[in-house]
Amino acid sequence: MSVIALGADHAGWQLKEDLKAWLVTQGHQVLDFGTHGSDSVDYPDYALPVAESVAAAKADRGVLVCGTGLGMSMTANKVPRVRAAACGDPLAARLSREHNDANVLALGARLVARDTAIEILQTWLETAFAGGRHARRIGKITELEQRTAGPNGGRR
Repeated sequence: MSVIALGADHAGWQLKEDLKAWLVTQGHQVLDFGTHGSDSVDYPDYALPVAESVAAAKADRGVLVCGTGLGMSMTANKVPRVRAAACGDPLAARLSREHNDANVLALGARLVARDTAIEILQTWLETAFAGGRHARRIGKITELEQRTAGPNGGRR
């Protein structure tokens, strides 16, 4: 199966743990970048290593969990070659894969219940990129990344 990188802040750590257990039962390998408890932490510190692992092809896809999924997705989308989507239902998850070739999923632990989060994740993992006209659009995102990445190509 796939290698899935996981990261969460304090608001999302318990849901991350639930998703990790589910992913393992589905045969996926999991790279867990933390956090591992409810002590307050800063979500960018956990979103960045997940996004970087996906961008470097050390993980096939990434999953991030915070209170809303928004801060995590904003952070992850700063990394070139990452297309993170905050999804609150299975339809958004399906379309983020079919149309946007999202490689990082962000979930809001305060917005979706555990079972819904698993349904969203399952849909997201099982949905392929549709290509076609959508590939042209993804190409434009890639061109934009290259133009705005700065002198070192967006690498540190």
